[in-house]
Amino acid sequence: MKVLFVCSGGMSSAIVVKALKTEAKKHGHEMEVHAIGTSEVEQEMQKEWDVCMVAPQIKHRFDQVKVHADEAGVPCGAIPAQAYTPLGGPLLYKTLNELIK
Repeated sequence: MKVLFVCSGGMSSAIVVKALKTEAKKHGHEMEVHAIGTSEVEQEMQKEWDVCMVAPQIKHRFDQVKVHADEAGVPCGAIPAQAYTPLGGPLLYKTLNELIK
């Protein structure tokens, strides 16, 4: 599965990316996860992503990101603040699965 994280600069998500990949492996899934900043969303949506998740620190830009995701046919949702931590893998994985159903 290919997961696109959108955060303010594309770097603060590194710990969360690791938490998601670790949790996915526990469930027998491999994930490609890429974090970008909001300025890259429109261009990145031209690639094939299975899901787009928006970090809590940019929730004020969620609607803007979702417009591009909807145009590309990519499910898009907000990452709960409780999941945006090194220990948030289980909640993040659950949120991801709810988005793709």
